[in-house]
Amino acid sequence: MLESYHRELLNFLSRQVRDRDAAADLAQESFVRVLAAQSSGRAVLDIRALLYRTARNLVIDQHRRNEVRRHDDLDAVPEHQHPRAPQHLQPEELLASQQVICAYVTTIEALPERCREAFVLHVFDEFSHVQIAQRMSISVSMVEKHIVRAMVACKLCERRLRGEGGQTQAAGAASASIQVAPPAADVPLLDTSQR
Repeated sequence: MLESYHRELLNFLSRQVRDRDAAADLAQESFVRVLAAQSSGRAVLDIRALLYRTARNLVIDQHRRNEVRRHDDLDAVPEHQHPRAPQHLQPEELLASQQVICAYVTTIEALPERCREAFVLHVFDEFSHVQIAQRMSISVSMVEKHIVRAMVACKLCERRLRGEGGQTQAAGAASASIQVAPPAADVPLLDTSQR
């Protein structure tokens, strides 16, 4: 019964792909899939509809594969015309970003232990000041002082990074690791004696 649709399907596929040999291959693959569906025991109500649906899906698949393959060979393209990786994946950007991260980590690690703990709980774990105070068994006011001290240290780190190369992510910032400087004269030292 399927043989009666062969010429009809072949003509349909020839119009779709405009290549008689490719149409013949697609028609054969369509018949194979429909026969496999029949032999698997699935009920096929309209063989012709299934045959055409299968053939149409195969044409779509072939078109997608051809679109993926349709590009210049990268080896044949001059190197200056190669597509560039996104800006944030450029080696210079990655290096600068890593240096900035290292500077901030160094700054945070250099904080006094209780100050660092409060800051990490607030910024990274998103605890409220009240939750931090309860967890650390200190007053909310002391939590605020710790967090302000840490924020000032991070702000100073940011200023030093900008001062070294004019930008936050300067490629020339690969020199020594950045140490936490004491707060500037206009920033009062906070009392951290309460624990």
